[in-house]
Amino acid sequence: MQLDSFTTFNLAILVLALGKWLNSRFSVLRDFNIPEPVTSGLLVCLATAILFVATGVEISFDLTTRNFLLLYFFAAIGLNSDLKTLWAGGKPLAILVAATIVFMFLQNFTGIAVASLMGLDQVVGLLGGSVSLLGGHGTTIAWAPTFAEQHGVANASEIGIACATFGLVLASLMGGPIAKYLITRHRLEPKKVEQPDVGITHDKKSQDLDYFSLLRTLFWLNVSLALGKLIQEGLEGAGVNLPLFVCSLFGAIILTNTFPRLVKTEWPAGSRSLALVSDISLGVFLAMSLMSLQLWTIMELAGPILGMLAAQFVLAFVFALFVIFWLMGRDYEAAVICAGFGGISLGATPTAMANMTAVAQKYGQAHKAFIIVPLVSGFFVDISNALVISRFLEWFG
Repeated sequence: MQLDSFTTFNLAILVLALGKWLNSRFSVLRDFNIPEPVTSGLLVCLATAILFVATGVEISFDLTTRNFLLLYFFAAIGLNSDLKTLWAGGKPLAILVAATIVFMFLQNFTGIAVASLMGLDQVVGLLGGSVSLLGGHGTTIAWAPTFAEQHGVANASEIGIACATFGLVLASLMGGPIAKYLITRHRLEPKKVEQPDVGITHDKKSQDLDYFSLLRTLFWLNVSLALGKLIQEGLEGAGVNLPLFVCSLFGAIILTNTFPRLVKTEWPAGSRSLALVSDISLGVFLAMSLMSLQLWTIMELAGPILGMLAAQFVLAFVFALFVIFWLMGRDYEAAVICAGFGGISLGATPTAMANMTAVAQKYGQAHKAFIIVPLVSGFFVDISNALVISRFLEWFG
């Protein structure tokens, strides 16, 4: 049964609403900062899997709308970013990039070790390493033909997609608890309490939204997307390929640091309307991603996959807790970055952002974290990961 794009989009809205309701009713979900779309998205994913096993009915979703929502979210992050914040994040950004590259090597060595222990080809371990986890579904799909045709792993696509899928779930569940532990253990708090960049706080106080502010927000988000497309096309002409969401982020950063300085006008940066639009965009995106997972397609590979993922989960958890937190300054921003690193180390950029959003909505905003993490995961990781994967294939292929 194939649900069209319109139906999928509306169902995702209901799933997100269900997640918010469940998180409001069960304090354990809030205590561990589990993102609301993860709560309900996994329930729908499990329900479709049970339906398939019981009746043979396969439900699939048209995810056309999903990518547009991701663009809105990153454009909103960019509109909240001034050059002073970016400049202040320069050194932490460089440190996080270096640490993430080190983690890539550790992740691949871990995957290779577990694959060898299970009697599998060593290159299979790479599919359970940075190819599928730090790289995600996109990198997996891109590299699968190379593993199949040049290294004899016939089911490379299935193994990689399975690892990326389960990694996405683990990443969604890991970031919040890491941040909660660090914030509680070290009694951390933001330097000042501000309106969140994404969404609204969890308190009961009414928060008004201005009609024209919402219109202004939607307009400048669309302008950011248009500028991002121009940036992407220009870079492609120069031989540089970047995801459109990263280009939209850059486009919004350019706009927010130029237009308000040239023309005196009200700007959506820091507004509740921008925060709410970005929150909804990310929430529906993640709900669609999780509810569309087809768990029954990877049952035969469950043993080796679970073994690799268990080892990778422990590695990511320990690395975030004892390396990333200390390198990033051992403060509140560092704790939020750890939540984001939990997302990118096993999942994807949207998962990292959802993890940080859940933490920020509860404890307070962390501006640098919301700039540094997507730049690392959306730009530097893709470039570095391709070089690392190539080197490991030379060593173990």
